[in-house]
Amino acid sequence: DAGAEEVVLYEEQDFVEATRAWSNGGVDVVYDSVGKTTFEGSLRALKRRGLMVLFGQSSGPVPPVDPQALNAGGSLFLTRPTLADYVSHPGELAMRAGDVLSAIGERALNVHVGARFPLARAGDAHRALEGRTTTGKVLLEP
Repeated sequence: DAGAEEVVLYEEQDFVEATRAWSNGGVDVVYDSVGKTTFEGSLRALKRRGLMVLFGQSSGPVPPVDPQALNAGGSLFLTRPTLADYVSHPGELAMRAGDVLSAIGERALNVHVGARFPLARAGDAHRALEGRTTTGKVLLEP
């Protein structure tokens, strides 16, 4: 429903093998929010000159990386973006928020709400996020 052509459950199958087979040798970009558990495999799922965007670490922080691993993988690129660098001033925040909110309003972007918690249960919401039992957005309702 989210528009994926293929879905691979990395805890149930070899996601590197499945991704490389499906993509005919590797993908252009991997967006990895898991971190420690999937980092090395995510690099192996890339094709030559592919880009890995590491934006989370739900399984823990990634150990130090030898830059030669990027060379050996085919001149790979690796980035670890931080939101603050993409909304560094009010105008940039307004522009990016406007783009996202416009896409939602035009139904070009569907935001999946996976869980709702009353504000009084904020701790439960955090535990659900930390336990990786959520999908989509988690809302706290006042």
